Amino acid sequence: MNAARVLAAAMFVVLMVGHARATAPLSLGHSAFALNGPWKFHLGDEPRWALASADDSHWQNIDLTPRPGVHDDDVGLPNYVPGWAARGHAGYYGYAWYRLHFALSAPPGEILALAGPFAVDSAYQLYLNGRLMGGVGDFSGRTPVAFSYHRPALFVLPPDTANAGRVVVAVRAWMGPWSRSPDAGGMHIAPVIGSRGSVSDQYRLQWLILFEGYVVDALEGLALLLLGLMTLSIMPFDRTSRSYIWLAAALLFLAIHRGNQAIMFLGNFETIHAFELFIIVLAIPIYMGAWVMAWRSWFALKAPEWLPGTIIVLTAVYMLAAFLTRSWFRTAYPEIMFVSLHYIISGVRYAFLAFYALTAYQALRHARREALYALPALLVLGVGLYGGELLYLGTPGIWFPFGIGLSLSEIAYALFALLFPALLLRRLWSYASRDRPIKRLYLDGGDQTLGVKRMGGEAAPG
Repeated sequence: MNAARVLAAAMFVVLMVGHARATAPLSLGHSAFALNGPWKFHLGDEPRWALASADDSHWQNIDLTPRPGVHDDDVGLPNYVPGWAARGHAGYYGYAWYRLHFALSAPPGEILALAGPFAVDSAYQLYLNGRLMGGVGDFSGRTPVAFSYHRPALFVLPPDTANAGRVVVAVRAWMGPWSRSPDAGGMHIAPVIGSRGSVSDQYRLQWLILFEGYVVDALEGLALLLLGLMTLSIMPFDRTSRSYIWLAAALLFLAIHRGNQAIMFLGNFETIHAFELFIIVLAIPIYMGAWVMAWRSWFALKAPEWLPGTIIVLTAVYMLAAFLTRSWFRTAYPEIMFVSLHYIISGVRYAFLAFYALTAYQALRHARREALYALPALLVLGVGLYGGELLYLGTPGIWFPFGIGLSLSEIAYALFALLFPALLLRRLWSYASRDRPIKRLYLDGGDQTLGVKRMGGEAAPG
């Protein structure tokens, strides 16, 4: 590589801060540059704001420069910054625009690309000098449809962009009414511009980060589903117990919840509305109640007799309250109603936690040997189910080993997936031992198989 090529590959950035229409000249070689801004920001929606000539001199300045080593508090997305709710617009949802002006030059023949903002609440469209380049989410209808709030996107820029001189990037962001996070809204990670090769590397790295963040959820979902099938396979050996049906149902809905994390954030077909309905309204309340019923049936607990009916009622209340707090009712009634419903949901969850603890206590009293075998699985599952409630005790909810988010629930479910098969195999072995023919050894050294089965713990002639 000659000296001229090396010089062309170098990148020099000068950001001029002060005037609202300041221009930052970017000289791009085989490199990539994060467009941290400061950006011009305005609430609302106006199509002409996509144009390079639009006047944004009176707009708010928003800097997307991240603190060193910062990441989000869920997956571990790097370079994460707070959204518009933390910048003076708490409680706002709907449209907002970002605009950035800069001068751009690149080596002759260089093809440029832009990686869209990695994390946006909840959908966006990106424009370059008034030209729509694409986006994340569906804007074809009256109201945009959002699929997830972090998704990589790669835009190859037109050939004339490399030496266009003055460039304006505009981002039209839209956030749905489901988020109440104190730092929600708009862009959380700045777009990246540069040579197509360098930006493509950034794009692939973003997908790798997402895969690493959600592969555990996918594997746990699959493991829980297989455990549900394993549970059902024991039913032919004991047709008198309902515990296997309860366990299979609880495992199935928990598997749907865990596996759906990967489906939603790695796929691009499940909408946030669908996630609200099938996971928050249906799956979570059902498996919260089903697990209490499953353990009680596993230990053959009968008292108190009113508990099963109470569990069913609480599950229905949980589902109704969750349904009424979803985004489709966001403007239907006052905020105080949403707050009250969330208190109801919290109360139901604590009631489930109390019944779960009562089940463990009764099992230790009345089915001590079986309870001791099951206690490790029961406890780690409880940590996974009630991880949110355990946060009030000061328990960390998530860790970031190697920069990847690993939650307390993920750890608990992984341990449960290792422990629970041992319980099933032990139960299956007990049935096999009960039904196995007994061989009687005679004094003369011969043996003879008798038609004898263990019934009620004693041998009886068949």
